[in-house]
Amino acid sequence: MDKLIAELMRLYLPAGALAPELLAQHLQGEQNVPVSLTGSDGLTRAMMIPFRKAKGAQDDAHWNQLCEVANALQERLGFPAPAVSISGGDAYYLWLSLATPVPSEQAQAFLERLRDAYFPDTELAPDHVLAPVALPPCLHPRTGRWAAFIHPGMGVSFADEPGLEMMPPSGGQAGFLEGLESIDEAQFTNALALLQPEGDGPQASLALVPALHTPEVEFAPAHPPVSRTSPAPADGLLLKDATLEDIVRHLHALGIEPTFRHVLPPARR
Repeated sequence: MDKLIAELMRLYLPAGALAPELLAQHLQGEQNVPVSLTGSDGLTRAMMIPFRKAKGAQDDAHWNQLCEVANALQERLGFPAPAVSISGGDAYYLWLSLATPVPSEQAQAFLERLRDAYFPDTELAPDHVLAPVALPPCLHPRTGRWAAFIHPGMGVSFADEPGLEMMPPSGGQAGFLEGLESIDEAQFTNALALLQPEGDGPQASLALVPALHTPEVEFAPAHPPVSRTSPAPADGLLLKDATLEDIVRHLHALGIEPTFRHVLPPARR
């Protein structure tokens, strides 16, 4: 648990936002403690982008939308790979960490420009970056399911049920975060400028920005949809690009301890 708390503080929490003891209670499901990613000084340390399941849309439409944004952030803006989580309710979340906190007005402007370019049907409150959020892993107060960080290669399998029935192991959750990096000041400033509308013209689109960067982690949209109980297609990315360590971490996040048994060949007669 200490390692998970350290990773959450390294990436997302403003200084002094939440005492480690209270954060531990939140992560263990003892109480739900939402916290703002903007500190009392008005500086935003991290941003959460929600992708909720819309009524009448395909089951995996919100996951495909998340993949488009996550890949564009890396390919076109040069951002490091974001974390991705399931909400325990009806949504996926992308988590963006800032190495240098920025004024909340700048963080809000960035999210609104990104929204206008990529997910214009999504509503963002005018004070979205100030609103408290429930850091995963945590127990969803309405559904009773667990929110958790997940491996991007496994995301589509949660399209119809973005929550876990059991508390995910803290070691596996920390493992999803330990390799992540924060967006540096120059990267954020450049991204804000690239998304700046020109005069009274239309909102800038990342589709017009050359894809100059290779993604650290590629987010794979559902093509075709894959269920948890069916094998991945030959050209799918669900398991093909996952290492054994990735699979073990994913099983740990589901509360499953894998057992690898060696099967002996039949005895010769």
